[in-house]
Amino acid sequence: MSTLNLILAAFYYVVAALTIIHVVMDNRQPAKTMAWALVIWFVPVAGIILYFFFGVNTRKERLVSQRSLDELSKRTMGHTQPLQAEHIGIYTDGYQFFPALLADIAAARDHIHVNMYIFEDDPLGNLVADALKDKARQGVKVRVIFDDVGCWRVPHQFFEQMREEGIEVVPFLPVRFPSFTSKVNYRNHRKMVVIDGRVGYIGGMNIARRYVKGTKTQSWRDTMIRVTGTAVYSLQRAFLIDWYFVDRTLVNERRYYPQLPSPDLQPSTVTQTVTSGPDSPQPEIMQEFVRIIVGAKHYVYIETPYFLPAEPVLFALKMAAAAGVDVRILVPSESDAWFAEWAGRSYLREMLKAGVSIRLYTAGFLHSKLLVCDDGVCTCGSTNVDFRSFENNFEANAFFYGQQTACRMKQLFLSDEAQSVALAALPQRVHPRFMVRLTESLLRMLAPLM
Repeated sequence: MSTLNLILAAFYYVVAALTIIHVVMDNRQPAKTMAWALVIWFVPVAGIILYFFFGVNTRKERLVSQRSLDELSKRTMGHTQPLQAEHIGIYTDGYQFFPALLADIAAARDHIHVNMYIFEDDPLGNLVADALKDKARQGVKVRVIFDDVGCWRVPHQFFEQMREEGIEVVPFLPVRFPSFTSKVNYRNHRKMVVIDGRVGYIGGMNIARRYVKGTKTQSWRDTMIRVTGTAVYSLQRAFLIDWYFVDRTLVNERRYYPQLPSPDLQPSTVTQTVTSGPDSPQPEIMQEFVRIIVGAKHYVYIETPYFLPAEPVLFALKMAAAAGVDVRILVPSESDAWFAEWAGRSYLREMLKAGVSIRLYTAGFLHSKLLVCDDGVCTCGSTNVDFRSFENNFEANAFFYGQQTACRMKQLFLSDEAQSVALAALPQRVHPRFMVRLTESLLRMLAPLM
């Protein structure tokens, strides 16, 4: 080896060592620290590049000031707490969701707020975009946030045509050089719509044709929630905080929190919108999941397209199962992301050994994200049970407290479960060959980085 090569090699290992020290000093979860250290050391050059693109932790950064949060919260705090849902609609596919959304858009009189990870330039996306343009021409204030990475393949002209019609359209954390490395890993995965401060939507569906037609090989099963009543205030606040984040415009006029008439009957469901992201001091949604699981007395049912749980969730599920709680997890039989599916297989076997019922949904691709517990609490939103949703993405979930909504969500889970097979009935998955187990284990090591 030449002297130059020795110098370059020595320089690289010094940089790699300093990068590993940076990872260690960040004091994140040990599993994630070890995973990044191994990648940096054993994947020359590419490991360091991957870390600066996807591994730098921004959780300690204060991206929205407390003063701005206080200003954005003033209007909601003036209303009676807790926030209540007067009516809750549950949609399980695009054929149900999009006609309801388009009807509410057509009825809008003051404003429409859309926050979507994906807003596709396809027939369905254009149908929704045309409806928004029509309302903007009528004088309705329309604001749209789309994720820059989620819409990477969407032509700029698609959004520019919205702007030409008077719609305010802003990308979330646009990925541009040289700030690319600090932004590409932190995406706005939320799916929310607020109309006139009176109707709100939250769940797992983006605006794209596959949420109606499915993929070439699978139908699509998802869950979206429509709420009315004062529960919409918390969705509105979540959107306006995101709007301030992307546009630096403080929007907190009274019109966005209209006074709503008192219902004839006391609503049976109290609603809480919880958001989390890398700018939050704590992973709030993951903490809520853990709190519910640990407090379960009878059952916990979970649907998720990807199962790569962080250690607190993994431990809570095992502890609940050991205490005799009926813990069931439903995942797709075939995923749309092979890497995540294979990395999650060993987790599913681990859950099975711990006494958890694992079932694989066979009626299409299960993209639904919900949890229901003890006929008393349930949640639905954009959060997957994986490291990325709990730690890296900006996510939003609605938590519903009340028997009526929890039982509806429970029946939804049981209906999906009836279209599934037990993992325990698949010997090739429960007892895979050595090379399969090795592949799964290697991919599992990278799960904290996904």
